[in-house]
Amino acid sequence: MNSLQDGKGASAGLVLIPIQNLISFMPYRACMPNTYLTQQAKKEVIEMTQYLRRAFSKVLDDINWMDEETKVEARKKLENMRQFLAFPDEFLDQEKVDGIYSQLEMDEDDYLKNVLKLSKFFTEYYALQLREPVDPDDWREHRYVAVVNAFYNPTLNNFEFPAGILQGTFFHAKVPKYLNYGGIGFIMGHEITHGFDDQGRQRDSNGALRNWWKPETSKNFKNRAQCVIWQFGNYTSKQVNLPVNGINTQGENIADMGGMKEAYLAYDMWEKENGVEPGLPGHSYSSRQLFWMAVAQNWCAVYRDEKLKNQILTGAHAPSDFRILGPLSNNEDFARDFKCPKGSKMNPEKKCQVW
Repeated sequence: MNSLQDGKGASAGLVLIPIQNLISFMPYRACMPNTYLTQQAKKEVIEMTQYLRRAFSKVLDDINWMDEETKVEARKKLENMRQFLAFPDEFLDQEKVDGIYSQLEMDEDDYLKNVLKLSKFFTEYYALQLREPVDPDDWREHRYVAVVNAFYNPTLNNFEFPAGILQGTFFHAKVPKYLNYGGIGFIMGHEITHGFDDQGRQRDSNGALRNWWKPETSKNFKNRAQCVIWQFGNYTSKQVNLPVNGINTQGENIADMGGMKEAYLAYDMWEKENGVEPGLPGHSYSSRQLFWMAVAQNWCAVYRDEKLKNQILTGAHAPSDFRILGPLSNNEDFARDFKCPKGSKMNPEKKCQVW
C-alpha cells in the first residue's frame, strides 16, 4: 500500500520563497482549530475529491503520449477508484459500534488484564473473518480515523483520507479554498496518481495484475518516468552529502508531480464556477501564489542527520525539500504565477512530466 509519508522529514529553508513568507499565514489556520470534524466539513472534502477526479480526467484528455484505447482503460480505473473519507458513517451509529464490543468485558481496576483481554478478543475477532469474502466497503476496515496520513491501495483500487489528516495545514472548512486545494487537495491528487505511477499502473480497475497498456504507450510512460529518475537522482542532500535515489523514489515523485498539477487544475475549475477568492490580510500575494505556498508548506520540516540518511538510503520518499523543488520546477503553472524567468532554477528549459 502506498502512503503519503512513511516518516515525514524535511529540509532546511526552501529557496522558492523566503521561508518566513511560507509560514506567516499559518496562524490564519491556527486561530480556527479543528476540535472535531463535522459532517459539513466531510461534505466539503467529498466535493474536493470530485474536482480532483475531474482534473485527472482532464489530464487524460490533454496528454498526447497515450493512445485512445489505453485512455479508455485509464478512465475506467479512475471511475472505479473507491474513496473512503474522514470516517465511516457507521461510526455515528452507537448500536453498530457497541455491537462489536458486546462480548468483551473489561475490569475497571486492572490495566494489564484489560490489555491482554483486548489482544485475545481481537485475535479471535479477526480469525473468524479468515474464510469470509473480502468486502472492500466494509466500514470496519476503514476505522483508523485518527491517523494523520493518506493511502492508496493498489490491490483494491481505492484511496483513504482519515479524519486525522483533515486538520492543521492540510484542511480547514473555514479557510479560503486555495489553501485547502494546495494542502489536502495536493495530497488527494497525489493518492489518485498512485493508481497510475510505476507500480499502480500495473494493476487494472479492479486491482488485478494485468497489462492494460498498449506497447507504444507503455514505452512512452517509461521514457517519462526515466526523466524523473534522472532528475531526482541528480539531487544531493548538502546536509549529509548523499545523493537521492531516483529509482526508489520514482513512484512518490510521479505522484507528487501529478498531485500538484491536478490540485491546481481542480482549484482552477472551482474558481471558474465560484469566483476568484481574495488574498489573505497583510499579504500582497494572489490566491494562486498562496495556493503554491500551501503546497510547499506540506513538506516544510527539519531532519536530524540520522533520520535524513535513513530516508535517503531506504525510503520511498525523497527528502522533503526535493519533493517541493523538484515537482515545482517542472510545473508551468507555478513558473507563470511567480514569473520565474525561463532557464532559471525553478523554470528550467528541460522539464520532466508524466501526468
